[in-house]
Amino acid sequence: MSNTVYLYVFDTMSDWEIGYVTAELNSGRFYKKGMSPSKIVAVGNEKAPVTTMGGLKVLPDICLDECSLASTDTLILPGGDTWTAPIHQPILQVAQRCIEEGILVAAICGATIGLAQTGLLNSREHTSNDLEYLKMVCPTYAGEQHYRRESVVTDGKLITASGVAPLEFSAHILRALGVFSETTLDAWYSLNKTHKPQYFFELMSSIQ
Repeated sequence: MSNTVYLYVFDTMSDWEIGYVTAELNSGRFYKKGMSPSKIVAVGNEKAPVTTMGGLKVLPDICLDECSLASTDTLILPGGDTWTAPIHQPILQVAQRCIEEGILVAAICGATIGLAQTGLLNSREHTSNDLEYLKMVCPTYAGEQHYRRESVVTDGKLITASGVAPLEFSAHILRALGVFSETTLDAWYSLNKTHKPQYFFELMSSIQ
């Protein structure tokens, strides 16, 4: 299980794509008994405020130079409009090291494009927003045979997701971290997916 979750923050970050998972990690409200909430650390290229796509101001807790991930940590890469820009190369180098060392990396939407550009998806099962678009914006991408037309894919310590699947993305992260029981996770996902009250009661019962 990971005690520290590093969330990469940057201008144009798609804030809604990580809303489900950050709320649950930070609150720990549905965690297994005896487990404390996860520590979320916002990391930026600089320790200066960034503006999300929704216009929210976020102040990074640390800058990238201060970021040192251990084997039990997690790196979350949200989507955004700028993933093809050179400004993200430093965090992509960190992501590459994490993947090589077996540290959990979770990337959604535009962040998968960044991973594709660096060759990190060429030999691992993955998904993104669309295969043809991925091939168009990443001329060096050579992982088509590993692409899965699914909303989210977990391959070992790598989680990738389409930008229209923030709930599924969050469920895969929570499962990978092992912080919810399977019963709780199933009820939590079903409640948020279907909005049916029966799953609320199942969720509450699962944490009694």
